[in-house]
Amino acid sequence: MRLSVSLGFWQDRPPGEALGTAVHADALGFPELWIGEMATYDAFALATAVAARTSAIALTPGPLPVAVRDPVMIAMGAASLADLTGRAVGVALGSSSPHVVERWHGRERRDPPAALAESAAAVRTLLAGGRADLDGKVVRVHDYRLRLPATRAPITIAAFGPAAIRVAARHADRMVVSLVTAASAGRLAARLRDESAALGTAAPPVAGWVPVAVDGGAQAREQAREQVRRAVVGYLGAPGYAEMFEEAGFGDVVAFARSRPHPAELLAAVPDDLVHAVAAIGSADEVAERLASYAVDEIAVLPCSTDDDPCGERALRALAALT
Repeated sequence: MRLSVSLGFWQDRPPGEALGTAVHADALGFPELWIGEMATYDAFALATAVAARTSAIALTPGPLPVAVRDPVMIAMGAASLADLTGRAVGVALGSSSPHVVERWHGRERRDPPAALAESAAAVRTLLAGGRADLDGKVVRVHDYRLRLPATRAPITIAAFGPAAIRVAARHADRMVVSLVTAASAGRLAARLRDESAALGTAAPPVAGWVPVAVDGGAQAREQAREQVRRAVVGYLGAPGYAEMFEEAGFGDVVAFARSRPHPAELLAAVPDDLVHAVAAIGSADEVAERLASYAVDEIAVLPCSTDDDPCGERALRALAALT
């Protein structure tokens, strides 16, 4: 199984630790770094800073929200990153959440599957050096061609629901699923294979984002669990995720989330077992066994960063020994 690294952007840690995680991932020989975008750094700015401090690791900004970044912005960002750094560059696309799109950015999140499909098609054309000419249901782009060298960057699509998986089967070089149980990851990968077969094409590989913490004492593991707990709490009532957690035996937590409790009350209600259902926290052997249970082609590890393991260096060293 291929192992790549994703930056965690943990809410309780200094944002700059993301650079430390990137430096360790590069030094340890991981092939690719996923650079998401939350409430701190712009993904392309951070990717450029990472390139200045590392030597070889490939850079994949995203998943970038297609309702916020249009195809020209995405293609221009990827081409700029590749040209300025000389690195191998990919892009990951996703729909993001209504809160991020509508509340943070004031954009309309209209027909996410159509937006995802049309964006992926336009971005692929642009990154191949073509002139995009699309008057789609959601996305419109005309008369632009990159003036920088074409990167032909591979496109990853973040998917969970059936419609997004259908888009990934048609448009993605890779599909990524985030914060899912091993059982759910296997089903999503199988659904992608079915959708690809219906199109008469080979299924793209599937990557799963999994938070990881290796070794450390009881306090360190609790810090890691708390980080993952904060990351997962927003998914508890989300369509698809809610059903996944119900199936995993956490229906009471999902029901509580749907009652719209105070955020602190909901956070406190998330049990350790739920955290462990979507993360790999334990000894090196336990983590290796846990990651192997995911029936996917690649694991993108999100190393937890704690006082005991700043930037997730120890976790990354343990994982590097597995490859």
